Amino acid sequence: MKLSASSLAKLKGVHPDLVRVIKKAAEITKVEFAVIEGLRTLERQKQLVAAGASKTLKSRHLTGHAVDVVPLVDGKIRWDWPLYHMLAPFIQAAARAVDPPVPIEWGGLWTSFPDGPHWQLPRRKPYI
Repeated sequence: MKLSASSLAKLKGVHPDLVRVIKKAAEITKVEFAVIEGLRTLERQKQLVAAGASKTLKSRHLTGHAVDVVPLVDGKIRWDWPLYHMLAPFIQAAARAVDPPVPIEWGGLWTSFPDGPHWQLPRRKPYI
């Protein structure tokens, strides 16, 4: 799969290690996907909190340490959870495959507020 121009544009301002992971995932995936958000403004984050799509004003998106990735079916965004579970192993494999490997966290594994599209670098060194 090749990342679209739109997906590549959404990676602008995102930490280079996370960009490497997403680009590698595009090379190895069997599930077509798009990047829908990377670096966010505080204003955008406030909108998402107000809409109930986020629970925090301390999102990793604000610092370029997170991206939202969605599966595509016939070129259209899908929100079905099973598709996120199909895509996740490819992103996790990409994080292990880049050199050096990159630690990554998936919002789909969160118990309090699962977030299927969300991928972030951890809040520990070197990504604080």
